[in-house]
Amino acid sequence: MDVTQIAQFIWAGSALFLIILVILHSPKGDGIGGIGGQAQLFTSAKTAETTLNRVTWLLSVIFMSLTVALAAGWLGTPSANVAPSDAIIQPDGSEPLVPVTPDAPTIPQTLPAEE
Repeated sequence: MDVTQIAQFIWAGSALFLIILVILHSPKGDGIGGIGGQAQLFTSAKTAETTLNRVTWLLSVIFMSLTVALAAGWLGTPSANVAPSDAIIQPDGSEPLVPVTPDAPTIPQTLPAEE
């Protein structure tokens, strides 16, 4: 496994746990205690809510940081997967048939006459 794959694994895991933690938050202030319907099951509901908030913020920072790093390609991409900019890569991996140059038009300038 390379660094990019490890980062993608951590990114996916943080996204999953972030979803779970956001669902655990209660809009009424019950927090984790609201799951069972009775907030008095937890003797320190404020501490549990504070911990839940801190873990949620930590996972949010990890998720957003890895999102930016992976999207920007800062963790590196294998050079074998990068296509040269001056050639058309064939699906079977063979040599390019037509090199692409900036002067060559890729879209016809005129449409063929209809008959």
